[in-house]
Amino acid sequence: MDEAEQKRRALELMLEAWDKALSEGVEAEIAASVAIFAALADMVDRHGADAVAEFCATLPGKARAGEFTLRAD
Repeated sequence: MDEAEQKRRALELMLEAWDKALSEGVEAEIAASVAIFAALADMVDRHGADAVAEFCATLPGKARAGEFTLRAD
């Protein structure tokens, strides 16, 4: 599986888990907070806190550029 396929599959799996959490009564804001925590904790373990802090500093621009939008408005 190439990188693009891995990303697509990973997103599918994460969205399935997201939907399951919501269907079991978890609030979206809590699911989001836990998902972000899990991702950042894993990234810190793999790349270190400084690298993750630098990555996080790029997130406002990415959000404003629409990189986290799943559906068209």
